[in-house]
Amino acid sequence: MDFQDKKAIYLQIADYVCEKILLGQWPPGERIPSVRDLGVELEVNPNTVMRTYDFLQQKDIIYNKRGIGFFAADAATDRIKSYRKEQFLETELPQFFRTIYLLDLSLEEIEKRYKAFVEIEFNANKVE
Repeated sequence: MDFQDKKAIYLQIADYVCEKILLGQWPPGERIPSVRDLGVELEVNPNTVMRTYDFLQQKDIIYNKRGIGFFAADAATDRIKSYRKEQFLETELPQFFRTIYLLDLSLEEIEKRYKAFVEIEFNANKVE
């Protein structure tokens, strides 16, 4: 995983875990990778992954079954969407609006490109 300098690594890993849950790759109620396994996969210190898991537990997105491992909470999808929407609306959207204004982009062009993006990225990946 390529990490950005502007955001703490544990938060970037939290985004990664949340995305896996939202995409259904780690479904709610099912076990997610162990701290050690995810650390190896992402090439980070297990303590960083543990910090991520602690953060996600505080948000009630994952939970720990002592001795068994970590699991995605049943309501994880709703909690992730709520958390990420709040984050997006407060931090990313104002910058997006600023860029649209400065570049004089139309909402029609944004909509057209958004629809093409969804078609390519998500509809092409659906299994029939």
